[in-house]
Amino acid sequence: MDIRKHYSKPEIWGGLECSINRTSDHFHDQLEDGGYYNRSHNIEAISKLGITTLRFPLLWERHQPQKDDPINWDWATEQLNSIVACNITPIIGLLHHGSGPTFTDLTDDHFPELLSKYAAKVAQQFPWIEYYTPVNEPLTTARFSGLYGLWYPHHKDVHSFLTILLNQLKGVVLSMQAIRKINSNAKLIQTEDLTKVHSTPALQYQSHFENERRWLTYDLLCGRVGENHSMWNYFMDNNIDAESLYFFIRHPCVPHIAGFNYYITSERFLDENIDQYPVHTHGSNGKQSYADVEAVRTTNIAGIKCLLHEAWERYQLPLAVTEVHLGCTREEQIRWLKEIWEACCEATDEDIDIRAITVWALQGSYDWSSLLTRHHKIYEPGAFDVQNSMLRPTAIAKLVTSIIGNMPWEHPLLHQQGWWQKISINESSIENNNDAKIQVPLLIIGKTGTLANAFERICIRRNIYCKSISRDEFDILDEKSIEAIIALYQPWAMINATDLIKVDDAETSVEACFAINMQAPVLLAKVCKKYDIRFLTFSSDLVFGGDKTSPYTETDAVKPLNVYGKSKVAGETQLLLDSDNTLIIRTGAVFGPWDSDHFAGYILDALSKEQTCIAASGIIVSPTYIPDLVNTALDILIDGEKGVWHISNEGKISWADFAREVAERGGHSQEKLIARFPSQMQWKATRPVYSVLKSEKGILLPTFANAMDRFFHEKEF
Repeated sequence: MDIRKHYSKPEIWGGLECSINRTSDHFHDQLEDGGYYNRSHNIEAISKLGITTLRFPLLWERHQPQKDDPINWDWATEQLNSIVACNITPIIGLLHHGSGPTFTDLTDDHFPELLSKYAAKVAQQFPWIEYYTPVNEPLTTARFSGLYGLWYPHHKDVHSFLTILLNQLKGVVLSMQAIRKINSNAKLIQTEDLTKVHSTPALQYQSHFENERRWLTYDLLCGRVGENHSMWNYFMDNNIDAESLYFFIRHPCVPHIAGFNYYITSERFLDENIDQYPVHTHGSNGKQSYADVEAVRTTNIAGIKCLLHEAWERYQLPLAVTEVHLGCTREEQIRWLKEIWEACCEATDEDIDIRAITVWALQGSYDWSSLLTRHHKIYEPGAFDVQNSMLRPTAIAKLVTSIIGNMPWEHPLLHQQGWWQKISINESSIENNNDAKIQVPLLIIGKTGTLANAFERICIRRNIYCKSISRDEFDILDEKSIEAIIALYQPWAMINATDLIKVDDAETSVEACFAINMQAPVLLAKVCKKYDIRFLTFSSDLVFGGDKTSPYTETDAVKPLNVYGKSKVAGETQLLLDSDNTLIIRTGAVFGPWDSDHFAGYILDALSKEQTCIAASGIIVSPTYIPDLVNTALDILIDGEKGVWHISNEGKISWADFAREVAERGGHSQEKLIARFPSQMQWKATRPVYSVLKSEKGILLPTFANAMDRFFHEKEF
């Protein structure tokens, strides 16, 4: 007799990274950083993905910053009305990696009662809400706030860690009690990091301890931490009153669903050989020093399916993966989501009741690269890219929609393995890869050029299988020759990085300039359209006339002043008329770390030889760092974007000041630099005096100053 339970496949939930994190006396609101409060269509956009359950914040710090002030529920009401109108079920979070308002903190004895009073006010205002997460990841927050000192109140001792953990969990119990007095059907969806610690043999005692400690959130809520529990003495030895633990035995608050958040960093590895690791990874348990690093970089990880098996065997509760996110390049993000989804589907086939996986950080997140300890607004996109306060669906959104709709969504990059699987796919190793025969390349045209070389280098780094070819291998002005190269490589996308005409040379080589910048892209796009291949080509800031004093956006009228600019405009115009699969990127003043064939390289080379350098003082541009350009171009190509896009680093500078900046950072005297007005430059082609670019489509690159920092750190010439 078959007694298997046959659980259904998981649902797809959504979640907003919403931490209101405190460091010292500064609160940082993720939703504010991402412009959420200034957009009226957030929920509508999320609903279009097909998501019907959403982890949504009504956070304590935002709604009750002062203890006795009345709460303004206008924003919450508006958001929840939108959620209901879109047929979405909310899971309401009250505290998300926060420490509460300024009138309390995580070590305050009154913290649990104060949180429960706020929970009651939420339930009174919205009595229909059924699902709650009063405190997100209490064990993780306790570690970061009480053990590591990263977050407020910045303690670094075990007693504080345990006090903070117990206060949060008591707050969960009291909050659910208060909520259920108003809505007896209210259910707890608890969340915690799904971690596991691996180690060298010498540190197995420490990894065993941490692997027991990881379950404390659920063991306490389920009333399991009695005198026979493996962690009981840990509490007693660190001056925790036994009555604090008996509280949970008397008041068990078993979650309706046990939610586990799994990241690529969730599994850790401990190694006593600390000299092999960076100093910031070093730590100690008081007995032995060791490095604590991401297991994925050092050893085999257990993987999410194994860890879900462990959670299921321990609790026999319905499970959900309540955060799935990878802060990385776009192809790695979709690979990660697909891998987690497939692992959870396999787990349900193995008799584990997994209700959902949650596409986390739907609208991205900020500063998690520094664990929220710095407010630099370093952004990681999610299913939407919200830079410049836009709300642009990414490839993740397409994958989510396809999973929810049980529809196929094929992308060649999904069939390549993520970096965490330690597979390197590049020109030197591809012949030895068993999957090479089924891999579809990204075809790069212009192999000998700076831009094409940068694409090839970054594709190898990003594990994007590519093939770079030169103009000598086919005729870009012959349709049959293009078709032959397509038939040979069968790419999923083509990048036209060919641009051999210099601006001044174009004035006397008009026919050749238009052939390269207009005829060739149009022919390449035509063939790509015929075979359903995505096409990316590049245009220039020289399509503009320089009559503005604020940055040019994609919708500004073009007005080229020279042959080169006119040829680019002609190419753009024809491409937009004839092709609906073409992405056109306008950029300008590029510089990069891998060769010197650009303005910054020219300045450094000339000054190193003590030669005179001449630069225009009256022309303002927005320089673009090639790695930023290429990485962003690849991301939006993978996203399936089309039309004209501007990509340049944030900022503006004259060519003369650009030269001075390069000289100063390069340690050279500026005596050999000569600034001249445009009329003195002896140029054949007229340049616009102002050609600064900015995107109104949501692209925001790092500042020029940041790019220069990286250029001098990364340059190889």
